[in-house]
Amino acid sequence: TVSGEPAIRNDFVRLIDQYRYPEQLESSAVVEIRRIKARVEVERLPLGADPARHLKLGRGSLSDVEWLVQLLQLSHANSLPELRTPHTLLALEKLEQAGIVQPSDAIVLRQAWQLASSIRSAFMLAQNKKSDVLPTDRNQLEGIARLLGYPRGGASALEGDYLATTRRARAVFEKLFYD
Repeated sequence: TVSGEPAIRNDFVRLIDQYRYPEQLESSAVVEIRRIKARVEVERLPLGADPARHLKLGRGSLSDVEWLVQLLQLSHANSLPELRTPHTLLALEKLEQAGIVQPSDAIVLRQAWQLASSIRSAFMLAQNKKSDVLPTDRNQLEGIARLLGYPRGGASALEGDYLATTRRARAVFEKLFYD
């Protein structure tokens, strides 16, 4: 959102739109985006963190879905203005409607994003602190599972669901991001 005099605001938005929504995303830019994503995976993941359990930066987690959606927005939003949104799930829905992402792939990506987000929120509620890692502590995992509607003793089911969901999402991410 930009504030100020409408004419100046409109001029500014037109100026930045050529960068946000280029007519043609150069292949060198795509290569650089992929390189940066790979660096983020290596350098931002905390030392010793299990990439399969990291809710934000792990394989098939929030960042995979967000990076993929944003790359597809950069590639297609010039000709499809409906993709011009900062909301990941709305953009994913629009990408699916435009036929850029197959419905089966969109379902997998949406499930992974929603589950990782829900676990992060539930961890905050259960532990009164922020965490980006699916806990290994069974009591913490049980509290999160209960908040997410799993039955008593659902910690293992939640863990299995998360690991399976993100494994599928990572496969979709790799297929579409590196295609």
